[in-house]
Order: sequence, then C-alpha cells, then structure tokens
Amino acid sequence: MNISSADFYSDTQTLPSRAMLESVVGVRTGDERHGACPTTNQLCERVADLFGMEDAVFLPSGSMCNQIAIAVHTRPGDEIICSRESHIIFAECGGLAKLSGVMVSVIDTDRGIFAAGDVSRLYRRPSSFSPHTRLVVTEQTSNLGGGAVWPLDQIQAVSRTAADLGLSVHMDGARVLNAAVATGISVSDYASMHDSAWLAFTKGLGCPVGAVLTGSRDFIREAWHFKRMFGGAMRQTGVLTGMCLYALDHHVERLFEDHARAKRIEAFLSGSELFSRVLPVETNIVLAEISGDVGVTAQQLRDFLGEKNVQVMAVGRDRLRMITHLDVDDVAVDRLVDAMEAAESLKHNQ
Repeated sequence: MNISSADFYSDTQTLPSRAMLESVVGVRTGDERHGACPTTNQLCERVADLFGMEDAVFLPSGSMCNQIAIAVHTRPGDEIICSRESHIIFAECGGLAKLSGVMVSVIDTDRGIFAAGDVSRLYRRPSSFSPHTRLVVTEQTSNLGGGAVWPLDQIQAVSRTAADLGLSVHMDGARVLNAAVATGISVSDYASMHDSAWLAFTKGLGCPVGAVLTGSRDFIREAWHFKRMFGGAMRQTGVLTGMCLYALDHHVERLFEDHARAKRIEAFLSGSELFSRVLPVETNIVLAEISGDVGVTAQQLRDFLGEKNVQVMAVGRDRLRMITHLDVDDVAVDRLVDAMEAAESLKHNQ
C-alpha cells in the first residue's frame, strides 16, 4: 500500500508485488502469435481448465475479451440481452456498436442480476422485421451491483433458457474468482452452459496487464481472428503471463481478506448519516447511496475524501463506490473510516 494514500478507487489500482516481478526473471518466452510462448500457453491451459472450457487466449484487457466475444457470437444488426448495469454498456465506449454493429436490449435490475424469464421476455422470435436475438451476457460479479454474486441456480437457469432459445451466452467474469472464494462454488460451475467467459488478472489478482478469454476450440480460433484485427496480438507475452501464473498460485485464496475489509466498510457506512443505503456486500465492492438530505453530490464527497488522501469513485450523482484489494490493508480501512467521519461535518453544515 502507498503510505501516502488509501486508494479504494478500484482493484485495478494494484501494483505488482516485488515477488510477482521477480517471478518472471528468466521466464520462458516466445512469439505468442505463433503459439510459441510456453508461459502464455501454460496460463491459457490453466484458465481454460478453471472454467471447464476447451481453449483460451490471452488478451491485453477485459474489455477486449468482451468485445471479441461479442464479435464472434454475433453479426452486424443482431441484438444482445444484458442488464443495464453491464460493463459492456457503461464502460466500453459503445464498442459493441462500433466494432460489431449490434443492438442491445437491456434489463432493468436492482443489482445487475436478471432472471430466465427476462431472457424469454426480451427474446425476439425470428421475423423479417426485427433484429435477430443472438447473445445473452452475464457479469459475475456484478460491478455496479456492488459486487453481487449471481446465485448458481439463477445463472444456470438463465444459461439454460438462452440455450433452449438458440442463443449464445457469454460471461464477463472479471471478478468471478471473488464469487468462487466467497461462496466455495467453482468457477467451472458458474461458467457451465456458457459459450465463452473470461477472467481479469488486473483486478484482485494484482497483475499489471492481462485477461484470458475462454471457450470452445472453434470459438477461440475465431477469437484469434479478432484479436489480430483489434490489435491485441502480441509477441513475447511470457513476461506478462508469468505474473498471471504467479497470481493464480498466490493471490486467489487471499481474496477473502478483501471481502472481510469490504464488510467492515459496509458496517461503518450503514451507521453513517451520510448514506441512505449501502448495498449488501458479498465480495470486495462497496456501493453506497448518499442521503438526499446531505446536500452534497457524490463528486463533492469524493473530492473531500481525496483531500484526506482517500480515493473513491463517484458513480453518477449520488453513489460512491469503494473497492478493497491487496494493496489496501486494515490501516487503509482505518483511514477511510476516519475520513468518512470527518465528512459527516458536511451534513451538519447544511
């Protein structure tokens, strides 16, 4: 942790540890474009096995994983079903429209989790007048749902219904390991009946670069086509994937520590006069709604906390997001709590 700042802005703010950096000294590398990087190949094999998939491909970012999956599963003019809170909607710059030319039918949810009935309701029967519904996208855990974990039976029911309707299903699994650690349910169980899924290494796992997209061999063959097209093909990626392998070996089981710290933040904020609601914390994300009678916006509260060297994210006008990760410890949580207590003066001054 940076001693000058308690950074809860995102788990993407983690820095590679010294041990992680040292793990790639002397790592075997090669041209990954030709399947010649043994370290990258090993990582892809491990992640494919983790998800119960046939094959996998290493990519620079999770957004590229999502965009490539959409490109493989759809054709221009097709329609996707997902929650309004989905990362592909709020954080990927309209890439699905620009890169794949697809439409989106969104589901309004409380925490980013929808039901099989929502898929049936939004599915369009084949018609010469309407777009073809092609793909359903789930997100495990749900970022703007406050790190909510899809119940296993619900995510499987959604996938089963989609399959019955002839639709593909893709999982944005950026934080799926948080879900697995929190519940004890395997990643492969969560991903069962999905046609593709991916895992981020730059969030709770603490790597500087990278995500791995998984699916069938045919799917990954097509994914490689778009990886090259979108500029994601690289060369000696072993210097990156070696750190990802280190993370799988050393940074997974410790995720429960992040969850415990997030629960501690939730407990404090639930008793604060600043907030009207704190979404139930299940993993490492805390999402809190500012009380209407406080008289300050999320941006103003964020700036106040920033002056105390505590970094958080403003989500819209009235919500704050705080994420725990391996670079914030109990001392950082103390600093967040102290800064929030100081911020209560904002309400008293109204």
